[in-house]
Amino acid sequence: MEKLKMHSKNFTDENIAKIAELFPNCVTEVETTENTENKEYKKVIDFDLLKQELSDKIVDGPRERYRLDWPGKREALLAANAPIAKTLRPCREESVDFDNTQNLFIEGDNLDALKLLQENYLGKVKMIYIDPPYNTGNDFIYSDNFAESGEEYLLESGQKDEAGNRLIANTESNGRFHSDWLSMMYSRLKLARNLLKDDGVIFISIDEGEQANIKRLCDEIFGEENFVECICWNKRIPKNDKGVGNIHEYILLYVKDSFTKPVFTMRKDGLDDIYELVEKLKKANVALNDAEKEIKKLYKKNNYDRGITLYNAFDENYRLWGKINMSWPNANTFGPTYEVIHPLTGKPVKMPDRGWRWKEDTFNQSANCINGEYDDIKKLHDGSVMCGKIWFATDENTQPSSITYLDEVNTFLLRSILSFKSDGGIEVENLFEGKSYFSYPKPTQLLRVLFSSNKSTEPEVFLDFFAGSATTAHAVMQLNAEDNGKRKFIMVQLPEECDEKSEAFKAGYKNIAEISKERIRRAGDKIKKELTAKDTKEDRKDDLFSIAEKEKNFRDFSAFRGSQKLDTGFRVLKIDSSNMRDVYYNPDAVDQDELGLHFDNIKDDRSDEDLLFQVLLDWGVDLTLPITKETISGREVFFVDGNALAACFVDNGKIDEDFCKELAKREPLRVVFRDAGFADDSAKINVEQIFKLLSPHTEVKSI
Repeated sequence: MEKLKMHSKNFTDENIAKIAELFPNCVTEVETTENTENKEYKKVIDFDLLKQELSDKIVDGPRERYRLDWPGKREALLAANAPIAKTLRPCREESVDFDNTQNLFIEGDNLDALKLLQENYLGKVKMIYIDPPYNTGNDFIYSDNFAESGEEYLLESGQKDEAGNRLIANTESNGRFHSDWLSMMYSRLKLARNLLKDDGVIFISIDEGEQANIKRLCDEIFGEENFVECICWNKRIPKNDKGVGNIHEYILLYVKDSFTKPVFTMRKDGLDDIYELVEKLKKANVALNDAEKEIKKLYKKNNYDRGITLYNAFDENYRLWGKINMSWPNANTFGPTYEVIHPLTGKPVKMPDRGWRWKEDTFNQSANCINGEYDDIKKLHDGSVMCGKIWFATDENTQPSSITYLDEVNTFLLRSILSFKSDGGIEVENLFEGKSYFSYPKPTQLLRVLFSSNKSTEPEVFLDFFAGSATTAHAVMQLNAEDNGKRKFIMVQLPEECDEKSEAFKAGYKNIAEISKERIRRAGDKIKKELTAKDTKEDRKDDLFSIAEKEKNFRDFSAFRGSQKLDTGFRVLKIDSSNMRDVYYNPDAVDQDELGLHFDNIKDDRSDEDLLFQVLLDWGVDLTLPITKETISGREVFFVDGNALAACFVDNGKIDEDFCKELAKREPLRVVFRDAGFADDSAKINVEQIFKLLSPHTEVKSI
């Protein structure tokens, strides 16, 4: 029976296999042990030969080329590719709605988390947003193995020789901090890219300190052709450390594959206030000319831009519309020229100096004009007329305009400069009774704009592996509440200890991860209360339905709301060492006299549910699928997503033929047992044969 490997992917071996398919002559073998009796070998790449395969000239040696380099880059790549024997352990007591939620909160180092997620979420994440720690020149809380000391950096970077002599005048070690920061980001972004869907995108918040470097780094990882924009965000909090009040930060936007032709849009700001006023005017049956005066007052009061104020006229149904100039837009060329007859006077209208924007056929089609006759003429309250989607003044002396309704253009392209009135710090304070436990958290409005900019009709996964204040989770839940979306979040946060002098520590929070989880709990409760209040308010509104129709509509709405149940829960999974003892990975390393100590290859402090989640990781099964427990022939069995996977971890030889026959009747896609559950090897073989006979499609493995 095949065993699960129970460790993360080995990207080095996979990459060697890919190269071997293309250039088998470039693959060689080297010894990995010094034992002359039992020699072991592994495949490696002959890089000198590979270089020659990829060149049409004789390769002498390394050449200068355009790239971003720093001391520690190779170690960072090695760190990204190296497998780890770790797992995710479920923590029900810290979770919310563990059995039903599709959201995850992973507590631990994000490098480990990204490795562990490679099997389960490879090519499945729609959007990544990260707000990594900005480089302040201090030691990083993410202190990976490749971080260097100051002396090591000076030696590696050529500022000192091996004897300790300075070789260049600039002895500043500031470059070391850039190197450490880039190494930290390089390994994580390499792994993160694997998780993105083909049409996936990543947003990276950064300040001016590393903006140039992270841009070059992302060009290398994602491809320069997949860079979309560097967005400037007005944070409205000036930082004055260089004689200038800096009030902006950057958000880099990359796509995984530019061939998917992504389009990023954003909703026009202030629409809620506008539509609320329109609804009031319509219900009060306000005269259209007076309604237009009221809408213009709102525009002036809120200082809307041209993208909104253009729509300042009402049709008979109180739809806001605006006029678009019909003249040819290019000052150096000329557009089509043709005669347009005014629908009321029957005379030709004034033609634009540079010709019309549209061809004659396009104009006539939009104006519902056939053979010079207008099919539908609607007279407006000011005497002007609307023919189809073309507006004409009261006479021919004014050029006609095309018509666009506001509700047809509620969105425009995502802007490269963003500014919002909301404040992330105040949002956190409102949730934590006036306490702000984070420094300058991002406002949810900023993230809601980013997350809704690249729409999809499918339920999508949103990942943030520098969770911090958990604004990402808050924004995802808020968006789902607004549009009945099915977005799911995965948050990753290191349990960074809180300073004992901090307000957070005094309030009982030992680390940042605890505050992040509490923020999600409180934000979820707040959003649900607001939804309940809104639904109650809607139910109380007077309408034209009969009582029977009201009851029917309420039932339909309740069924709809039930089918669109807002998910504000999350499963907490904590990164820990593998559930398996070392003997599982290196059975040959155990001496004969130690065999009695390793009767069971699973650690004593691990539960069956711990084992289940490591199996899910190893088998690449979605970590948010529903899990149920059933008792079959007296044995406890986990079922994941119905029959997607069945797992039984009983020990002491309790897995017998009768039990396996009952389990095989369920015909699960996969089934996994614990080694200690079999009495002996013959029992293991019998179990495999039972499944081959009763459920031949079932994949059977053990741990």
